[in-house]
Amino acid sequence: MATAQGLRCCCIAAVLLSCALSPSLALSMNMPGQVSTKIVVTGAAGRTGSLVFSKLIADPRFDAVGLVRSETSAKKLISKTKCELNEVVVCDVTNMEFGGEDDHPWPRILDGAEAMVICTSAVPQISKSSVIKAMLKAPINVLSGEKAINFRDFKFKFKPGQYPERVDYVGQTKQIDFAKKLGIKHVVLISSMGVLDPDNFLNSIGKDKNGDGHGDILVWKRRAEKYLCLSGLRYSIIHPGGLMDTDESKMKLVLDVDDNLMRREKKSIARGDVAELAIASLTADDGRSVSFDCVGEEAEEGAAVPSADDTLREFLLSGRTADYTLGPSLPSLP
Repeated sequence: MATAQGLRCCCIAAVLLSCALSPSLALSMNMPGQVSTKIVVTGAAGRTGSLVFSKLIADPRFDAVGLVRSETSAKKLISKTKCELNEVVVCDVTNMEFGGEDDHPWPRILDGAEAMVICTSAVPQISKSSVIKAMLKAPINVLSGEKAINFRDFKFKFKPGQYPERVDYVGQTKQIDFAKKLGIKHVVLISSMGVLDPDNFLNSIGKDKNGDGHGDILVWKRRAEKYLCLSGLRYSIIHPGGLMDTDESKMKLVLDVDDNLMRREKKSIARGDVAELAIASLTADDGRSVSFDCVGEEAEEGAAVPSADDTLREFLLSGRTADYTLGPSLPSLP
């Protein structure tokens, strides 16, 4: 009969053989004595943030802590991901203030974090009245030979206090400052593609017909990116195209810089693919800072689709990154 020690040796040998045959398997599991890397995910209850968080807590290489804006968001995240209560911290990122834990300035669960993934963003809400007006115009548009629904007729607005300037600039700069206080060395920031076009539709959201109001979301995102670039922290800035509310796809990921991908007819990407690129950035950046755009494209039938890790590693070999001298002029940063 085999001894317990003999069985254990056989199991370890089998694991080592499997890892040798499959490097990806070796990356997805911890060997005895290996310590998980603690990652802070902000905006963890959002549509993209929750995907990043759920993938991290399922990956033994990482120990994830999610930051959410409210107790309601915390309950939502726990229900969705089945994470533990102590893996979620409630904090409004626009002030980054925490309830005191003894004399500690922040929850101790955040201590020892090595990286932060910022997934926060101002989220516009569609005006119901604009939807009704667009529907009423549909028959007339059809009779005129136009598209039934012109989505530019839809109007959007932001909740009070959750404007792009407040969330995408003030909030993100406070998160970057907090990362430095925690001793974090690497920040992954999920931003947006299209900032080089001042007339991008996204910048009009939140403005009235005179151009006044709380808009320019891409401009504020760009300011936050620049702040991160000047922070002294290592960074990976991801500019996804139009986000599709799906998990990772079977599409081929295409990476580029400086809005070159905006020339494509299809400029979308699955949120799950963006989450995969964010996680790949935690391990595949080889110590270098980088800022890139990303979209998905249909792969040729029967062709193998490279993973997010492989796609990012190949892109990093090119040495390319975004040129922050391009785009709208930015006021002096505080």
